[in-house]
Amino acid sequence: MGAALLYIARRAAYRLAEFFRHWYVKSAKIYFNFALERLERLDYFFAWRITARHLFHPLYRDYSVVGYVLGFLFRSVRLALASAVYAVLFAIVIGGYVVWLLFLPLLLVVAFAPSL
Repeated sequence: MGAALLYIARRAAYRLAEFFRHWYVKSAKIYFNFALERLERLDYFFAWRITARHLFHPLYRDYSVVGYVLGFLFRSVRLALASAVYAVLFAIVIGGYVVWLLFLPLLLVVAFAPSL
């Protein structure tokens, strides 16, 4: 009888540890891989690094002063907009992950608190 209870206790502890590993470690990998994949897809549209590399090049190979000025202005606006979009999406991703981290403890507090 004692061996059976010890086995059940060990399995329960193992399953509990496995649940927390799955909830926090595995889900974080899946979540951040998904978020990075979406940000990489978005970078095909904004092309931030390429735009930054060509910031001081003329627009459409127009080597006049107007081409240089317009190229710099358009590319700097594009970089600013892309940076703002990336910052907002990054904040949403981090906020979503914080909600995911706090969901389980909050659920346990609500379930076991006498009255809130």
